[in-house]
Amino acid sequence: MSVRRSLGRPFGLLWAAYGVSTFGTRLAFDAFPLIAVLVLHAGPSEVAALAAAGLAVGAAVAVPLGPWVEFRRKRPVMVAMDLIRCAALLSVPAAFALGGLTLAQLLIVSVVVAAADITFIAASGACLKALVPREDLLVANGRLEATTWTATVLGPPVGGAAIGLFGPVTTVVADAVSYLLSAVGIRAIGGKEPRPVRTDPPQGFRAGALLEGWRYILTSPVLRPLFLNTVLVNGLIMATSPLLAVLMLGHLGFAAWQYGLAFAVPCVGGLIGSRLARRLVARYGQHRVLLTAGALRACWSLGLAFVGPGAAGLVLVMAVEFGLIMCVGVYNPVLATYRLEHTATDRVARTLSAWSVTGKLTTAALTALWGLLAALTGTRTAIALAGLLMLATPLLLPRHERARQDERGSVGTSA
Repeated sequence: MSVRRSLGRPFGLLWAAYGVSTFGTRLAFDAFPLIAVLVLHAGPSEVAALAAAGLAVGAAVAVPLGPWVEFRRKRPVMVAMDLIRCAALLSVPAAFALGGLTLAQLLIVSVVVAAADITFIAASGACLKALVPREDLLVANGRLEATTWTATVLGPPVGGAAIGLFGPVTTVVADAVSYLLSAVGIRAIGGKEPRPVRTDPPQGFRAGALLEGWRYILTSPVLRPLFLNTVLVNGLIMATSPLLAVLMLGHLGFAAWQYGLAFAVPCVGGLIGSRLARRLVARYGQHRVLLTAGALRACWSLGLAFVGPGAAGLVLVMAVEFGLIMCVGVYNPVLATYRLEHTATDRVARTLSAWSVTGKLTTAALTALWGLLAALTGTRTAIALAGLLMLATPLLLPRHERARQDERGSVGTSA
């Protein structure tokens, strides 16, 4: 029996903070669309606009925050982002209680939360790299990934039950409290965090400073293909999610609980994949696992175009999603470790911020595009086209180990 490796008290507190905030977020999954529909009686176009605009505008607002975070202590930034998200979310039940909740407020809160999410991710990646030795980064990222999928399995069903019992605003309150608890956990890490040393002259908010994260990614022979691959794959997966909901709940007549079950149970695959990642890397090497898992996760989505009614259709969705999510569960922690290892210490926050901003903007754009495509060609055809395009995404993965070794040498020099 293997003994769980201790990564120390600071990582334990960071992990606990991540776990509670992630569970809160999953608990409140789709809370804003539900509030928009059930409380504000919004139509489909308004709900879609709320989701897309909140994501896109929040990402745009976060652009200047990456350079701002880079040369500041990361833990105070993370605490501040948690408190901002908590305050923004608590404004929703407050307005609801006073009878003044509007769709505009939901949009503003969505923008604030999205921008704070990106900023928190940028700061937390740099914080993790400072807290955990390089040889333990994969173990740490694997635990965070496993926590994500555990929360994804448990959160939505519990949140759905809470909404049914106490109303749609309940999970928003729980999400806000989870951010408050996260802030307490991060603050409890303690110790003196050194102020990052600035290695380049201050540039304020000039274009060069704002675009530094993208410049670093796109000029890196290792990060560039991973960036393009990951952004495209994640965007295509998310873009077809609402189409699959329309197909299953509308055309095929599945009940809401069946639809929820079809996506909750396969998340166990993510938990399995994240637990396997370190063992696979130890046996086959980081680059081979990254390439193989990255390619395998592209092979599943096409199967969703062939979903039919009844039990057979439900089993097909669950099988496809299980395979996809297990591959993602292996890929994500290896990617996160690989990316941190190959990013200079004084570029981590800007790189992660640029990565997150691009991912959210791409997801918003592809979701809108695939909605239009479904209107023109049909829901099933649009899902099939996304699946076919996914099959080409492994071509963007870095195929040569030599380039990776060269990049490691350059990062070590700049760091």
